[in-house]
Amino acid sequence: MSKLSEMFGCLVFNDDVMREKLPKDTYKAVKKSMYEGKSLDSSVANIVANAMKDWAIEKGATHFTHWFQPMTGITAEKHDSFITPVGDGKVIMDFSGKELIKGEPDASSFPSGGLRATFEARGYTAWDPTSYAFIKDNSLCIPTAFCSYGGHALDKKTPLLRSMEEISYQALRIVKLFGNDDVKRVVTTVGPEQEYFLIDKNLYKQRRDLMFTGRTLFGAMPPKGQDLEDHYFGTIKTRVSAFMKELDEELWKLGILAKTKHNEAAPSQHELAPIFTTTNIATDHNQITMELMKKIAEKHDLVCLLHEKPFKGVNGSGKHNNWSLSTDNGTNLLEPGNSPYENAQFLTFLAAIIKAVDENQDLLRISIASASNDHRLGANEAPPAIVSIFLGEELTEVLDAIESGSDYEEKKAGRMEVGVHVLPKFRKDTTDRNRTSPLAFTGNKFEFRMLGSSFSVAGPNIMMNTIVADALKQFADKLENSENFTKDLHKLIKETIKKHKRIIFNGNNYSDEWVKEAEKRGLLNYKTAAEAIPHYVDQKNIELFKLHKIFTDVELYSRCEILLENYCKVLTIEGRTMVDMAKKDIFPAVSKYINVLCDAVNARKNACPDISNKPEQELIKKLSDLNASFYEKTFILENELEKANEIEAYKERSVYFKDNVIPAMESLRNDADEMELICAKKYWPMPTYDDLLFFGV
Repeated sequence: MSKLSEMFGCLVFNDDVMREKLPKDTYKAVKKSMYEGKSLDSSVANIVANAMKDWAIEKGATHFTHWFQPMTGITAEKHDSFITPVGDGKVIMDFSGKELIKGEPDASSFPSGGLRATFEARGYTAWDPTSYAFIKDNSLCIPTAFCSYGGHALDKKTPLLRSMEEISYQALRIVKLFGNDDVKRVVTTVGPEQEYFLIDKNLYKQRRDLMFTGRTLFGAMPPKGQDLEDHYFGTIKTRVSAFMKELDEELWKLGILAKTKHNEAAPSQHELAPIFTTTNIATDHNQITMELMKKIAEKHDLVCLLHEKPFKGVNGSGKHNNWSLSTDNGTNLLEPGNSPYENAQFLTFLAAIIKAVDENQDLLRISIASASNDHRLGANEAPPAIVSIFLGEELTEVLDAIESGSDYEEKKAGRMEVGVHVLPKFRKDTTDRNRTSPLAFTGNKFEFRMLGSSFSVAGPNIMMNTIVADALKQFADKLENSENFTKDLHKLIKETIKKHKRIIFNGNNYSDEWVKEAEKRGLLNYKTAAEAIPHYVDQKNIELFKLHKIFTDVELYSRCEILLENYCKVLTIEGRTMVDMAKKDIFPAVSKYINVLCDAVNARKNACPDISNKPEQELIKKLSDLNASFYEKTFILENELEKANEIEAYKERSVYFKDNVIPAMESLRNDADEMELICAKKYWPMPTYDDLLFFGV
């Protein structure tokens, strides 16, 4: 066995370990629980807990923690040691089934959107047996869901698991209509590609904007950006390569399928891509990946930036969410297949997805809405805020032929009657990829490209699972009692294509022409998070989530409130940081340089009165005017921040931030960036983009 094979998953209480450590009956009970999503009997849980504890201690673990994903977007953990006192000053190592199944962290300080008052502290974590326990930092980490004392979901995992159960149920109804009675479960799978920046730690510590907000609030473009496109897929620098090597190894130990690594388009930007896996496990793995990126970067005197737009003027970072549907016997339901029978099933699921996306553009837009992602969307590096689907030329022509009832010619001509006449064999990758599309079909999956790099993939996949489940439900309701299945299926697909084809766009999503065309088609264009988020609680969305038991109405309102609150808090922190840097760093530094220039001019006048001082005088005037404007705009921004935070309701406050605070921030930055370009480098008070992007790593 190779070293890599031995390393892979060595810190995971996975299937191989369970088979070795657990009695056969217990192992079967755990697998059944994982497969069916049912809770374990307490006696079985005790056996699992004891085996898990012994295994973890063998691996050097001293503590255990319920590892969960609150609405902060990152993970949370409270660590307890295995020690239990037994008298006479002695202890034993103990871990019970009760401790495995249930925990009770303080719920009062996590975002709850009004579900919990500060004085109401009780919250519960519940073991998710579908995701393997693992060891991190000498602690046994048990993936869990997190809910309030009243049973409301306070996390991202609980609704994700609900959505996975629902789409499995509705997809099963469809596959059984095609005679697939051996299928017992349908799972959604995800492979999230992760983009990130690496910069030097010492330079990072000299930038308060990076430390407080994760992005540069000031910074002029260097002479060279990504203009020559020489960084993309280029040779990886030695320091970065060492980081990547260690990251791969630590991820592999945790059973994370890290596959691809390369330089991205912007200088100092990189990407890691895993092999796809079940959605909830992929979500867990991506959270661990982001955490390890930050930790391991520190060891190499680097800092990993996961902000969507840490540097103005070069590409920001996204996270491409490759989403698909598979049966428990290994059939990918988004694989076009080799026969008319398989084509018909594929086209049914494809039509359902087209319908789901068209009817729920708002929810997909909301799922990736944040103050940070607003900087990236539509900036010639990410899809625009308008949701659309890319299918490629061949598949679009197939759908057009079905809609019109005309012949489609590939190898054979035949009337497109689903499941009756000969259908074309759809080959994978029959067309070029469309990197500008928000949701692109790429052979046997959909690539949702709008996610920001710092996002948990849970939210977007909750949305995707739910809306597709709803479309499948509507299809199944119509087809299950059909007297002529083939005829009714053909009619349903044809009607669906005709009604929802407006969402299909195979062209350049960056173009101004598409914005105009999308408006003609009636597609939504929520340009900012402040515009999008309030639609979370539109009546149609409340009804959708309640129907499928993904969210209660109070859970929906709380999430809307949390997103708006986060938007306002992020911009408040950014605005205050700008004011602080402006007053304490930039204004004094430029003033000092102006004084140096003035002293030089006066000295020259006294020593050499015949020599012209015009260049210096013009520079002094320009810098003085800019610095005066900059000083005034600092107080304008400070005043706008005060006004914004006096508004009580987050919905109205977020609009004020969008309309007033952000323009004030941009105006202040413009003056600073212009001054940076004409100020002597030795007087500029912080590392520049030249330093951060080119000379630091």
